[in-house]
Amino acid sequence: MPLLDLFWSMLWFFLFIAWIWLLISIFGDIFRSDMTGGSKAVWTVFVVLVPLLGVLVYLIVHGGQMQQRSVEHASKVQQAQQDYIRGVAGTSASTAEELSKLAQLRDTGVISDEEFRSQKAKLLA
Repeated sequence: MPLLDLFWSMLWFFLFIAWIWLLISIFGDIFRSDMTGGSKAVWTVFVVLVPLLGVLVYLIVHGGQMQQRSVEHASKVQQAQQDYIRGVAGTSASTAEELSKLAQLRDTGVISDEEFRSQKAKLLA
């Protein structure tokens, strides 16, 4: 196999992968969008039956909205991940805050030193 044929085959392979990625992105956007069920079905049939024309028309009509939905989705995923991390790792910060509140209550005389020690032991356990 000559070297040029190898490069040509690699080019077609990468173009095929890019085409599959584009189709997956478009189908994901079709089903993520706020279109009605009928229009989602029409777009899906259009992209499946006439792939090149369907993809080009979809990108022209919904390209800007597609990017906006993608950014919103990424933002929601990032926020959910941050909330999860805070929920799992946030115990030390909340424990420190609770200890400082207990120390403040003890210093002002609201709770006794014995109550402070027992609450502190509960928080640290």
